[in-house]
Amino acid sequence: MANTVLDIDEKPKALQLITLSAQHMFAMFGSTILVPKLTGLSPAMALLTSGIATLIFLLVTRFQVPAYLGSSFAFITPIIFVSHSGGVGSAMIGSMFVGLTYGLVSLLIWKTGYKWIMKLLPPIVVAPVIMVIGLGLATVAVDMAMNISDGNGGKIYSFPDFSAALVTLAAAIICTIFFKNIISTMPILIGLVVGYIYSAAIGIVDYTAIGQAKWFALPDFLIPGIDYEFKVTSTLLLAMVPIVIVTISEHIGHQLVLGKVVNRNYIKEPGLHRSLLGDGLGTLMSAFIGGPPKTTYGENIGVLVLTRVYSVYVIGGAAILAIVMAFFSKAMAVIETIPTSVLGGVSILLFGIIASSGLRMLVENKVDFDDKRNLVIASVILIFGIGGATLKIPQVSDTFAIEGMALAAIVGVILNLVLPGRDKDVADLDE
Repeated sequence: MANTVLDIDEKPKALQLITLSAQHMFAMFGSTILVPKLTGLSPAMALLTSGIATLIFLLVTRFQVPAYLGSSFAFITPIIFVSHSGGVGSAMIGSMFVGLTYGLVSLLIWKTGYKWIMKLLPPIVVAPVIMVIGLGLATVAVDMAMNISDGNGGKIYSFPDFSAALVTLAAAIICTIFFKNIISTMPILIGLVVGYIYSAAIGIVDYTAIGQAKWFALPDFLIPGIDYEFKVTSTLLLAMVPIVIVTISEHIGHQLVLGKVVNRNYIKEPGLHRSLLGDGLGTLMSAFIGGPPKTTYGENIGVLVLTRVYSVYVIGGAAILAIVMAFFSKAMAVIETIPTSVLGGVSILLFGIIASSGLRMLVENKVDFDDKRNLVIASVILIFGIGGATLKIPQVSDTFAIEGMALAAIVGVILNLVLPGRDKDVADLDE
């Protein structure tokens, strides 16, 4: 704490507040807009809802936790699947139920403690599911990087586009490996900028959207009952809700690491139930107006470590700047013109990092694969998830289906509960 520049409740001077908040917002910017670009949602809505969700989180956690909420990568595949089968409105409804699930879990933690969820979601279940999230998107990233539309519904290989993807990937890697300052926390944003400049130089950027855009405009709101029919189906619930198995575990991990960084115990105060509720309410609000599900960001922790600025005023300032930026439609139009290959370039690194994070979780928790129980659980989760296994029961319902990642997560939890040899000890997060 002796090296802290600004502690949790310290307020910087006006100019310093603007500078630090802008720096923090741009560190979150690349990841926040990438999810809607990949899923067909509005980047402006993603920015707007990330700002609002962050302010909700700060309020619920009593301005004690300096966390920024951005778009969750765990829901990319479910959103794409649900949107294709039932329209973008279905993805929003599913996201609302994700937010409600967060609320229910936070209530249970408040009343009964957290140890039950640690028993339900040990590393041997969560880590392979995280790997499925990254590896399951591998073909999407490579296709975006290499191929373009042939105009007839097919795809053809494009060397200029692939070269743009490789330049983007190289810039993101260099930013991650060779920089130690604030730039190292923004590999996605830096990669997108460098890739865009290269793409413009080789002539694969279409500037039409920028010329047609107004300087300022309202984001594209999606309100249930107005912009789409509010219809709940088993398919969308089963595709979206089980992914909270991963995101809740991710949330707990972020709270533990963040607590170490700022020398606080966030499991005790304001409490895991409050931080999880803040995440859930942010997701619920986001989905209600047309944004993707929210999550606490690892990039946020990276910026705090590098700058040693922990002030919630800076986090709140970053949130407000994101809200303002969402109405700057010229900037949003620039985002719309980013070539698909550039997005593919950063996606290759990002999805690989997600998969590697699952592997790292297994290593850090010293999961023993000489134990056949662990080997079975991880194997089934990986093959079910990456292979796209589907459970359909026509006798129950023609629309009932659990697919891919969601099925893998559910099966992993069940196997962990029923197979003999489960570790009964749970780490004491209060310590």
